[in-house]
Amino acid sequence: MSDTAQARNDLSIKKNNVIFRRMDFKDSVYNESTVYGLIRSLMIPYLRSATCDTIYKIFNNFFFFQYVSAFLPGRVPVTKVDHPLDEKIPFKPSWVTIYIDFTQFWIRMIAFFLRRYGKRAYTHVRDLTISMGKLYLFASEIYRKNLSTTKRPFYIGRPRFFMIHVTDPHLMCIPSLHVMIVIHAYTVFIDIINKLGDEEKYKEQVIELKQGALAICQAIFFVKQHSINCMPAALYAMTCYNEELFPVKAAEDFISLLFSPAPKNDLLPKNCRIHPAVSPATKINKDDQEKIKSHIRSLYNRFIEEGKTSASWKDPVLNFLRTYSKQ
Repeated sequence: MSDTAQARNDLSIKKNNVIFRRMDFKDSVYNESTVYGLIRSLMIPYLRSATCDTIYKIFNNFFFFQYVSAFLPGRVPVTKVDHPLDEKIPFKPSWVTIYIDFTQFWIRMIAFFLRRYGKRAYTHVRDLTISMGKLYLFASEIYRKNLSTTKRPFYIGRPRFFMIHVTDPHLMCIPSLHVMIVIHAYTVFIDIINKLGDEEKYKEQVIELKQGALAICQAIFFVKQHSINCMPAALYAMTCYNEELFPVKAAEDFISLLFSPAPKNDLLPKNCRIHPAVSPATKINKDDQEKIKSHIRSLYNRFIEEGKTSASWKDPVLNFLRTYSKQ
């Protein structure tokens, strides 16, 4: 057998002393159809009302409120939250495909569970769908009190960027919903798999989704949709939203893995553009990486400490927004 053939037969790779399996794409969550997941959620009576309610919450708390705020300025204060370290992160349009995958990221999970478990997964899928709607409502507790924005280049060299500029007025940067959604998605996936008793069977998919969440969280920086200030607020929000799923230790681990490239997988289809294994190979100076992660970690811990004595989870973030321009 040739060396190349032997390498393809060896489905395990080692990265940072952790063994990853180069999963066949047919077993990947990324192989699931978002169209199937959405249509089935609307067709199954038990899931339909939860799906419609979540769609309404997403539209009302993200799109509608943001557009009203953009066309009727002055009703809610807007804070510019750029940080000097943002300049250390290059603008890389090639990350946009991964960036816009954040909604499909969790809808694929629905398809994954419905295909593999059928009715056994209905309650879990319904709970996941409801929790996503509540997540938008949770984040809006900040947005309705104080909006936030960052400098972003007006780049429409790719159609996806044109879509971003049309659909996103860019007024809801803190906390980052991209970060909140993908973290909630992969932690709920782990929780459901554990409840179904298949944590060993699907351990590779768990790793895959965590890598996917990391890739999307890195993409928000490379396409200049967020400042590094936006991530710690989102991580803090997720710890507050469900500390059992995303405790402080999990947040610290997530921060430590930022800017670490996902293990490559030569078993993926050549036209695959969304899997973390095909993320653009963008490099940031090691010293700058550590400074960025240190800032994210420090601000996250600050929110956690202030939250312990606050009347509401949102107070530390709102205090940050209200005083940031004066710092």
